[in-house]
Amino acid sequence: MYRKVPTNMNFVEREQGVLQFWTENDVFRRSMDSRKEGETYTFYDGPPTANGKPH
Repeated sequence: MYRKVPTNMNFVEREQGVLQFWTENDVFRRSMDSRKEGETYTFYDGPPTANGKPH
C-alpha cells in the first residue's frame, strides 16, 4: 500500500532539493501573490521559552 521509507536519509541533500524546488518554481513569491488581496492576519508564535520570556 505504501512505499517503504528509506532508513538512510541524507537530510542535507533532501533540504537542498527542497530549496532548489522552491527557487526554481518561485514558490514564496507565488504564495504571497496568491494572497495579496486577502485579509491581513497576525500569527503569534507560542508558547514562551522555558525561562518564561517571549522570543
